[in-house]
Amino acid sequence: MSTTPSNNDILYLIYDGDCPICAYCSKVIKIRSSVGHLEIINARIPHPLVEEVMNKGYDLNEGFIVKFQDKYYHGQEAVHFLSLVGTSSDFFNKLNVLIFKSKTLSKILYPILRTIRNLLLLILGVSKIEHP
Repeated sequence: MSTTPSNNDILYLIYDGDCPICAYCSKVIKIRSSVGHLEIINARIPHPLVEEVMNKGYDLNEGFIVKFQDKYYHGQEAVHFLSLVGTSSDFFNKLNVLIFKSKTLSKILYPILRTIRNLLLLILGVSKIEHP
């Protein structure tokens, strides 16, 4: 029996690797083992999945992407989805699950977090993710 996860058992998280907040969150986010395996992809490094989501019209400057079982979640939907499959294994993950399991709170808070991200990147002099 193979222990390699199938594509349907992999949750892909595509994030902005040059954003310190995004990088931190992507490193500490945990999902329940019953969901599958988490694969984290830096959108600033060439990768077939990054190209795929960009070709589908997703703007990675407007939010990160979660792909799971051939479905795509972008921005606030991605945060909400991660909270539904997340663990409460530590403070960060408990907070993530508590806050973002509410679609309403996700809808309210995500634009604020995205604005903070954009301001931080501006202060750091980091350019936007290039789209083809």
